[in-house]
Amino acid sequence: MTKSVNIAYIGGGSKEWARVFMSDLALTEGLGGEMRLYDIDLPAAERNRAIGGHIDRDPKTRSVFQYKVCPSIDQALAGADFVIISILPGTFREMRSDVHAPEKYGVYQSVGDTAGPGGVLRAMRTVPIYEFFARKIRERCPEAWVLNLTNPMSACVKALYDEFPRIRAFGCCHEVFHAQEFLTCVLKEQKGIEIERNELYTDACGVNHFTWITQARYRDIDLLSLLPGFMEKFYDEGYCEQPGKDRFAFRSDPFAYGNKVKMDLFRRYGALAAAGDRHLVEFLPNGWYLKDPETVKEWLFNLTSVDFREARQAERVAESIELAEGRRPFVLEKSQEEVVEILKALMGFHTLVTNVNLPNVGQMPQMPLGSIVETNCVFAHGMAKPVVSAPLPAGACALVRRCCENIDTLCEGIRRRDMDEIFASFVNQALCGGLRREDAEALFREMCGNTREYLKPYFDLNW
Repeated sequence: MTKSVNIAYIGGGSKEWARVFMSDLALTEGLGGEMRLYDIDLPAAERNRAIGGHIDRDPKTRSVFQYKVCPSIDQALAGADFVIISILPGTFREMRSDVHAPEKYGVYQSVGDTAGPGGVLRAMRTVPIYEFFARKIRERCPEAWVLNLTNPMSACVKALYDEFPRIRAFGCCHEVFHAQEFLTCVLKEQKGIEIERNELYTDACGVNHFTWITQARYRDIDLLSLLPGFMEKFYDEGYCEQPGKDRFAFRSDPFAYGNKVKMDLFRRYGALAAAGDRHLVEFLPNGWYLKDPETVKEWLFNLTSVDFREARQAERVAESIELAEGRRPFVLEKSQEEVVEILKALMGFHTLVTNVNLPNVGQMPQMPLGSIVETNCVFAHGMAKPVVSAPLPAGACALVRRCCENIDTLCEGIRRRDMDEIFASFVNQALCGGLRREDAEALFREMCGNTREYLKPYFDLNW
């Protein structure tokens, strides 16, 4: 029996996530319906609509969806069962400032979209947009399930709940999946057992991109107990866990890393930091892993430049045009993402336990209530219930709590349009810890000026 579902995709011109989602939907039995694509870049949404048509005609397709481009967000959201949000807040010009402006002060960032100076400015651009999204969801589809894929994840989810407390929203991130893949490599190297990551049990908790695995088992094997032996072999030379990639992929791939940071943090705190090293380092003092480009090389990860991102985006746009016009075949393949599996669980196909970002209602007793935290969650028919996590070791807990409270300060400052409160979060970022206050203020003012076009409708930039 096929279940019909209406999906609104905000950011429906996405060059990556939308195609992954459409492919996973097509390969899923028992679904069908309509997907409404809304994007301020209307031609990009039209391309994805055309790609969706090619997918529907593929003989491997199991679930057929009608793809529709909506010129207004109201049309897209009207009566939607699910809302997917995946947007890029700003352009590469703003991202260039986020990532590279702090370098003149000796502050380096490997991602720049969640923590650090770049994360603060990206949140300032994004949160007001999400306040608008929340109001529209309340008006047009208040009972919809809302899945956020945009960074900064914690700030986006908090903005949705602050504006519409009854919203049924959560944030989905695949970074913990990479840590699970890493643990499958540990099991293979230490025990000769090869498994898929979804065969593991992991207890994960923290804030997005700074989540920690405190328990990990495969059957009766404690995987964290295998890490010391694994690290004796691979700590110095690194070990890239990503399927299909060489173990030393970090030497040439700007997005790959050798997990040396992750292993170092395990030595320090006794829990496994469960995000890619490029994300983890931005939550920690810059003298640890991001002191300078030479230090970055020693820790076996990369500073991903905006030039590289911009070139990659241009390639994706060209690929989208070819796919939409039928000059390149769309290859249907199941991804490792779990968004479609979550949708199926909420529709009653199965029960699923996976990590998502939700307001803290007690699932992380060590963190403030109401803060957005990432833990395991049980999904079943019409239900999303966070799972109470195991406690973090004291040292890791102190690091996470600082980040959690910093996010809350930032979000409250943005909500109130209070530049002093926003700056209090900016100067308290771990990566800004080595800055004199006057230098931090000068950098903050410069970065606000660089992204003025997106900020001036909401903030007093003469602060």
